[in-house]
Amino acid sequence: MRQLDLKEHVPSESYSLSSAEHDALRLVLPSLTIERIIGAEDTYTLTPGSWVGAVEVGDLSVLIRPKLGIPELLSLACYATDRLERGQQGQFNYLKDEALPDALALALVAAARRTFARGLLHGYRTEEETLYTVRGRIRFDDQVRRRFGIPLPVEVRYDEFTEDIPANRLVKAAVIRLGRMRLRSTDARRGLGWVAAMLENVSYEEFPSGDVPEVTFNRLNEHYRGVVTLARLILRRGAFEAYRGQVRASGFLMDMNQVFQEFVTVALREALGVTERTFGEYGIPSLDEAGRIHLRPDLVWREGSSVVFVGDAKYKRIGDERIPNADLYQLLAYTTALDLPGGLLVYAKGEADAATYTVRHSGKRLEVAALDLTGTLEQVLERVRELAVKVRALRGEARQVRPAA
Repeated sequence: MRQLDLKEHVPSESYSLSSAEHDALRLVLPSLTIERIIGAEDTYTLTPGSWVGAVEVGDLSVLIRPKLGIPELLSLACYATDRLERGQQGQFNYLKDEALPDALALALVAAARRTFARGLLHGYRTEEETLYTVRGRIRFDDQVRRRFGIPLPVEVRYDEFTEDIPANRLVKAAVIRLGRMRLRSTDARRGLGWVAAMLENVSYEEFPSGDVPEVTFNRLNEHYRGVVTLARLILRRGAFEAYRGQVRASGFLMDMNQVFQEFVTVALREALGVTERTFGEYGIPSLDEAGRIHLRPDLVWREGSSVVFVGDAKYKRIGDERIPNADLYQLLAYTTALDLPGGLLVYAKGEADAATYTVRHSGKRLEVAALDLTGTLEQVLERVRELAVKVRALRGEARQVRPAA
């Protein structure tokens, strides 16, 4: 199998691609820019967008490495999925040069070994069955309706103490999802087999990426948080399969734009001490009076019926020469529609410098901040807490101009 190693947003060296490989890559990776080299037939340079991971197209394996290190990426993504405790922040430091799917598999296996060392978690699940002995409670309505007075078999309902519970189902689904891929790491493949064997008596359930259930943690299942968080991350991002003619494409990809947006939202919410209902992505009143230009910023702070802060999180700056400063125009539209004195635009560091712009005639202040994602998770969260100071200041100005309802 041919292997191409690419890096997020970095043009590659020249590669030969068949027409089928070219078309399949365009199908499964629309963010990948494929440019033909003039004078060289079927030879291209490849520039990935913000999607990172691994894709297999026929006999071609394409690895897209993130600009961030794998430990940093997984820490941010897991925090956005379900906040990690301080003791878990360094759990990915041993992952260095692995491809993203392999790194996720190794991390899931390591978390499962730590968690399952205490035994599989069990819980009660309500079952309804037809039995020849009474167990639990008789469902008299069903017994009369289905049996017409015949005493056996009996319609019963009982609580089963079992390992076939949602938390274990999530882990098993993630193991199967990763196991479908051609992982490069022998340790990852062997480890997934061990986890699957541990969960042999757990039912397999397919979870759509947009409908992965949450698990409520308490003192009895808190030790499951790490492995369930990784499982939910894997299922939400998800592996995929697609076909272009006779060519099969499969892979595992993560959108860094989405990871960054979710991390900034969750981390700011935590730093501000507000709830998900109060702070997050929200559809605001349209820009025009007719309601035809819809707006949905990433960061909205609501108090009652009023919005007291608006902002956006941008992992990658929009680089359209036809519309320079498009992100600032977007932020200005938000502040105008909401009648706020200012707003905040948060970039990943390297995309823009911190700055403040005051708009002519309106006086609206557009603040730009650059969030450094390198270092430990605690260091990144400390920088987010500094951003929270800016958010509170903008909220305070908004409340002075227009007190919250």
